[in-house]
Amino acid sequence: MIRLVTPLFLISFLLSSCYNQHDPWKQQMQYQNQSNEAFNDYWYQGKAELSSYELNQYRYGEKREGEAVLVFVTEDFLTQAQVKKEQESERPSTTVLKLNALRKFTTGIYDYSIMTSAFTPVRQNKLSMPLKVTGSMQEWCGHSWMQLNERSTGYELANFSYFQDPGDLKMVIQAPLLEDGLWNQLRLNPNEIPLGEQSMVPSSTFFKLYRKPIQAYQANLTINSDSSKDISILKIDYPSLGRSLKIFYQTSFPHSIQRWEETYIRNGKKERSTASLKKRIRTAYWNQNKPADSTYRTLLFPDH
Repeated sequence: MIRLVTPLFLISFLLSSCYNQHDPWKQQMQYQNQSNEAFNDYWYQGKAELSSYELNQYRYGEKREGEAVLVFVTEDFLTQAQVKKEQESERPSTTVLKLNALRKFTTGIYDYSIMTSAFTPVRQNKLSMPLKVTGSMQEWCGHSWMQLNERSTGYELANFSYFQDPGDLKMVIQAPLLEDGLWNQLRLNPNEIPLGEQSMVPSSTFFKLYRKPIQAYQANLTINSDSSKDISILKIDYPSLGRSLKIFYQTSFPHSIQRWEETYIRNGKKERSTASLKKRIRTAYWNQNKPADSTYRTLLFPDH
């Protein structure tokens, strides 16, 4: 009798566990919006924050001039499908802070275009890593793309590339932190970023440019502040990769990103890529798609 009951019990337990992971009420509670009045006043006014940066990006051992743009905006997000909520639905959803980070630069005759998107639940009272991250790179030789989705077992990775290395991959990565998620966490609450030695997945841009194995690496995180300038610096060091990233952000709310710099040791030579703020505006850019709206580009890119 015991041999008959035990398998049935296990099946029932497993089915119950799977149900709980996808139970709408539990997901609604898990990703419930938790934000203060200052955050709500800034981010829920029907506008995005757009920032343009002067970019100096190393590629093929030389520094290239270009532009970077950071687009931060809140939106409703379906937590199971992990896509933007665009119509009324009873499926569980939450508010996310979305970052679209773009870099464009030229190498010789041809262009590079790199974009990363991160979708992070709005929870200011604790560390909040993205539900989803996507990253792509396009250039004249070919293009590559990767996506990370939060699952109960870790982050599910899908990677597709024109290049043989790393090629097409599908696997699960066990990592508590994503570098691409820290940019949103800075805007939510930098005090919740865990410091010291951490296991973390580097940025999708790093993997696309340098084609290192896509996995978590040991990193050391520190934050230093200059109260006289209202500037703090999040520094991330990856000793095994010879890579370091510094993000300079406003210490006080809304913790805007002022600039960043990345160093990488390649063939014994230090490559230093930087981005410095040019202009920041807040506007509902998704409604500004007519030819006459190109005047907004003059505001964002005053040197064009």
